Amino acid sequence: MSSEAREWVWEHSSSRGAARLVLLSIADRVADDQCISWASLSSLAKRTRASVSTVREAVERLTLAGELELLDGLVGPQRSTVYRLPLTAEAVAQARREQQEDGGNAAVSDEPAAPPELRLSALRRYGIRPREVPESPARVRKPAVPETGRSRRKPAPRRTGHRHSDVPATGTQNRSEPDLNRRYSSSGAAVTSAAEWQVDPATHAWTRQQGHLDRLGEQGLQAADAKWRAHRADFKPRPADAWAADWRSWVAREHAPGRPNLYAVPGKRPAQPGGMTRAEAHTAALLAALDEPTGTES
Repeated sequence: MSSEAREWVWEHSSSRGAARLVLLSIADRVADDQCISWASLSSLAKRTRASVSTVREAVERLTLAGELELLDGLVGPQRSTVYRLPLTAEAVAQARREQQEDGGNAAVSDEPAAPPELRLSALRRYGIRPREVPESPARVRKPAVPETGRSRRKPAPRRTGHRHSDVPATGTQNRSEPDLNRRYSSSGAAVTSAAEWQVDPATHAWTRQQGHLDRLGEQGLQAADAKWRAHRADFKPRPADAWAADWRSWVAREHAPGRPNLYAVPGKRPAQPGGMTRAEAHTAALLAALDEPTGTES
């Protein structure tokens, strides 16, 4: 029957454009001589390559033109909308009546044949069934008994925990606590960059107790501190205790100003005599030895 329905659309339908494609798509699913079909707006949009709004407007135009009828009392597979092509059904009924009258040699009437009444039993095989109607509208709006048996009390939002009435829903609970936690580690200890970290009294006392202040001197200690900050400029923020331990390790390995340095400031050339590297000191000593007179010169 779908071929007869498509043929009627091609030859007799007055629809145009997207409406014609929608009607052809609906006619393609006609199951029997009742010219009943089913389709959802999304499936029609996919088959016609049109938007859902365009399909909806096309259905409205076809309905106003009388070429399509929406059967609200029926529902198709997957709760799709059920349609009927009334003019196609009349044409099919007229053609069959003419065949019957030709076989019986009876007079053919010029009046169009009315479409046959719907046979719901024949439509069930295609998944089309009457739409279920609620027993009582009041029960749908306000059920007397919860279906699940649980309390109808409004459940608490998930993952909110217990809140006090005087605590705001957003923001920090303690006014002394900063709103941004980027300056605090996961353990709650304050973190800072190497440039912002300051030598604390305990660390300064450590330099005196270990003899590093006497070994390096005040200027040498300041130079070691500057090189340490230059080397740690790109490091991620750490707690103050971590920076103190790292700074002590650096100072403990730092040589006095008169000896070669273990570290050099990034981006700067090695220091000249008095701050040269070990290789440069050896090279300078070798050149000086070659320049000394041996007594064999003529």
